[in-house]
Amino acid sequence: MELFIKILVCIIAGLGAGFGTGIAGLSAAAVISPMLITFLHVDAYEAVGIALASDVLASAISAITYAKNKNIDIKNGLVMLASVLVFTVVGSLLASLLPSQAMGGFAMFMTLFAGLKFIFKPVMSAKESNINRSKRTAIIQSIILGMIIGLICGFVGAGGGMLMLLVLVSVLGYELKTAVGTSVFIMTFTAITGASSHFIIGGGITDWTVLAMCVIFTLIGALVTARFANKTSPKVMNRALGIGLTIMSIIMIIVNFVNI
Repeated sequence: MELFIKILVCIIAGLGAGFGTGIAGLSAAAVISPMLITFLHVDAYEAVGIALASDVLASAISAITYAKNKNIDIKNGLVMLASVLVFTVVGSLLASLLPSQAMGGFAMFMTLFAGLKFIFKPVMSAKESNINRSKRTAIIQSIILGMIIGLICGFVGAGGGMLMLLVLVSVLGYELKTAVGTSVFIMTFTAITGASSHFIIGGGITDWTVLAMCVIFTLIGALVTARFANKTSPKVMNRALGIGLTIMSIIMIIVNFVNI
């Protein structure tokens, strides 16, 4: 029975995380971490490491899918990537100094906010501010915003992907599909850095079967949803993204209360 519960939790957590990654660039930690902590009693710091490790292949395959459909901005994303990576490590170091109870909660409400935003205020095209901004402005914005995103991602392992999507859409003015494609590209390297630092600082993995299952099912979920997102219209994608994120956030809030 214990093995069945472990497999079931990993399947649900992985597929849910894959959906979030493929359609929104959402960090897998927003879904996987609270489920592993609540139902399998995995240490919070290790759970974040497992979630970030699950994010690597899922984000990579999603980025490839978006790139094939020309919905990615690698050139401008590289500057933000460098800033995010450095501060992901800083965030991981800070997180290791805190008790397990201090990690989590932030991403749930950010996901809910984002879900409602895409339902009631869909992003249909790139803003004029993104098209006309200077290279110098773009670099400065990317560095500063990347520092904030990296710190959050490394610190709690969750919220970085969603914050990045909101920043790319609301602050930098990207069209939704390009924002998601750029986000998962950056999150691929952020996840590698975050997972490595978590495992090194935390002393490694205690249950490799949980890690393997989470990686596999997150990859499957991301592959399916990324293909769907690139084939659908902006209107349908906004609606699917909004409804999906809202439902996921509500489930995570409920799971959090179960944990309490």
